[in-house]
Amino acid sequence: MNLVANGLRKSYGNVRALDGFDLSVPPGVIHGLLGPNGAGKTTAVKALATLVDVDAGTARVAGFDVRTQAAQVRSRIGLIGQSAAVDEILGGRQNLVMFGRLYGMNKTDARARADRLLEMFGLTGAADRAVSTYSGGMRRRLDIAAGFILTPAVLFLDEPTTGLDPRGRNEVWATVREVAAAGTTVLLTTQYLDEADQLAARISVMNHGRVVASGTPDMLKRQIGGDRVTVTIAADASLDEVAERLAAAVGIPAVPDAETRRLTFEVGSGVTGLSAVVRALDECGVTPEDLVLRRPTLDEVFLTLTDAPREAAR
Repeated sequence: MNLVANGLRKSYGNVRALDGFDLSVPPGVIHGLLGPNGAGKTTAVKALATLVDVDAGTARVAGFDVRTQAAQVRSRIGLIGQSAAVDEILGGRQNLVMFGRLYGMNKTDARARADRLLEMFGLTGAADRAVSTYSGGMRRRLDIAAGFILTPAVLFLDEPTTGLDPRGRNEVWATVREVAAAGTTVLLTTQYLDEADQLAARISVMNHGRVVASGTPDMLKRQIGGDRVTVTIAADASLDEVAERLAAAVGIPAVPDAETRRLTFEVGSGVTGLSAVVRALDECGVTPEDLVLRRPTLDEVFLTLTDAPREAAR
């Protein structure tokens, strides 16, 4: 594993920011870390990036212990925060050369690395333009490129698309996928559930300083129930009567919503369940206004797993 944490604990006064945090991420994987505000995500990332010391527990990043081998860990990670770290007055190339020099490269190596990263992140054409003229997506890609000066084994991305428009988000998503495809492990914290669904091979959901669920997006969705078939009934039909007839024909209880005139059936398998509902509609002579098959969303998973209130962490 490229990223392992076992039983991390960290308190700030009486507040437990981490309360037995566990994580395991293999190389070359995008792993999403989700949780409500105060769940402890930021503290977890800071601990793994050696920015804060924990009170208990162990963690290894790229094979090195974060507490006893902090220097080795820092030389093998990249950390991209929510705010861009690049200088907007300088050009893209100047920024990357500057970061290279700060990492101890000579001018020739720093410039060569900058040119390689500009090409890798699709910014060669804007290399000499001031960053202030970049779009949000371009600026964010440059920020990620800066985190790649030393080709990190692990890249921490803290809400990388906050404030970006859909085009900018798509640009960053494509970059993150390329980064992982090249072998870098990516730990992604995000407030956008669709972002985690799009990018992450696996997801850990945090609440109250610990991981409360972990798995692929599909595994997590299945934890809160099967697929759902929703039938919208015409206004001139009796909702309760149709619900009773269809439930008897399908063999599954219908959950009615009088306001929207919808009947929802929770089915085990989407295709099989949809077929059963369609057959029941035909048998009962009911013509729906709408018929929709959908799976539980990550939003529903998130709300289900993080619903219990408790004193917030950082």
